[in-house]
Amino acid sequence: MKTLIFSDVHLKVPPAGRDVYTVFLRFLRQVDPQTVSRLVILGDLFDFWFEYRHVIFSGYFDVLRRFADFHDAGMEVHFVCGNHDLWAGRFLERQLGFIIHPDRLRLRFGDLDVLMLHGDGINPRDVGYRIYKRFATFPIVVGAFRLLHPDWAMKLAGWVSHGSRRLLEAEDLSQGPEVEPLRRFAREVIERGEADAVICGHSHFPVMETFPSPKGFGTYINTGDWLYHRSYVEWFEKAFHLRSFESTVERGEVTRSETGDAIEHREQEPQ
Repeated sequence: MKTLIFSDVHLKVPPAGRDVYTVFLRFLRQVDPQTVSRLVILGDLFDFWFEYRHVIFSGYFDVLRRFADFHDAGMEVHFVCGNHDLWAGRFLERQLGFIIHPDRLRLRFGDLDVLMLHGDGINPRDVGYRIYKRFATFPIVVGAFRLLHPDWAMKLAGWVSHGSRRLLEAEDLSQGPEVEPLRRFAREVIERGEADAVICGHSHFPVMETFPSPKGFGTYINTGDWLYHRSYVEWFEKAFHLRSFESTVERGEVTRSETGDAIEHREQEPQ
């Protein structure tokens, strides 16, 4: 059985972002619960998400219904909150069966211990964002925001999302401001032997490469995004594969390891 991993879809309620919404929905509809047992969403599934007690954003209905189908079919769905969907919670858990992780999680892939996270707040320069994240998740702040009418809240989505706009400022996405900090973080985790692999998103640039580890080597993967790369990761037959679904890349190219788009882990003796 397969595991699919993706991040940074940044769904907007149509008509805004209709192209991404349509392509992503097409992707979900071709996911077969008979062959895929687990989904892992590494944050920023939505460009803006907030949960009211009795209201959901109707523009996301088709996507939410597909996730409900997965839940009914017995598929395991993990959701790591990103900087655009900090407020994921009760509805996604109770109605769609999401397993919510506010920060990061560890999962087993065969014999591998894999650390998975969105990647926000890793950059040492993100001090202001880390303060904002703590403030925005205080219960009193969440309760105050819930007093806003949902239509007004959605109109404020552009302002809430503004903090990540700089991710797409680079003409070449491989040179984006989050690419190297995340790569450095993953390398340090792997070299210290704290995980066999690190998988994250946030940088909007898909990459797969290996670093030395106490076991021989470990893998760093960035899932990329759906705004430009339509990229995701597939775990199948003891290997991670970096895939693209109807890619429309125009800025930056996908970086892969010297072994291609798949890395099979075999335990090695430390040198």
